[in-house]
Amino acid sequence: MSENEKEEVFKYEYLYIQDEDLRSDAKYLVSHLPDYFFKVDASSTGKYHPKYAQGDGGLTRHVKSACKFAYEMLSNPIIGKPYTSRDKDLIIIALLVHDGLKYGKGEKEKYTRFDHPILASEYVKENQKNLNMNDLDILKVSSSVASHMGPWNTNSYSDIILPLPKVPMEKFVHMCDYLASRRFINLDFDENSNVIDESKM
Repeated sequence: MSENEKEEVFKYEYLYIQDEDLRSDAKYLVSHLPDYFFKVDASSTGKYHPKYAQGDGGLTRHVKSACKFAYEMLSNPIIGKPYTSRDKDLIIIALLVHDGLKYGKGEKEKYTRFDHPILASEYVKENQKNLNMNDLDILKVSSSVASHMGPWNTNSYSDIILPLPKVPMEKFVHMCDYLASRRFINLDFDENSNVIDESKM
């Protein structure tokens, strides 16, 4: 896939980001993710995500749903009040890339990488020179990505212990990812894998 094709996949989710420079950063990070990210399902086993997140493009639908949950909750004046406009933008960026290296950094590996939150967090840091984000922005996004697995931070097949979410932004990103992985929550998507929002119709 070309960088333009990759960027186009999340054209509606970028609109959730108010700051134009941060929106540009989101597009850059997404357009440089591995090709497989845009084609695979959200789970290598199919056990841990809803049906809409399975099959071709399932992982991108999972990310779209996490971003939709974030946008809707942050638009609520009670839930969104603790967050600045910039922090809301950074939350969307964190969700856009949180699973960007789920199956490794290069060619797709057979199974989900348990350390994929760390890989994606490092990916954000490594690209800082190409982004408009300042040091604090990078810290907020990378730490939210690294801790997005929440309490599922250990694995019997790995010695790695993932960081737990500690501050509100990290917990919020984890919550959105968690909601997007619940099998009893069903979202509808159009033929281009965009969330159908009947309230906007």
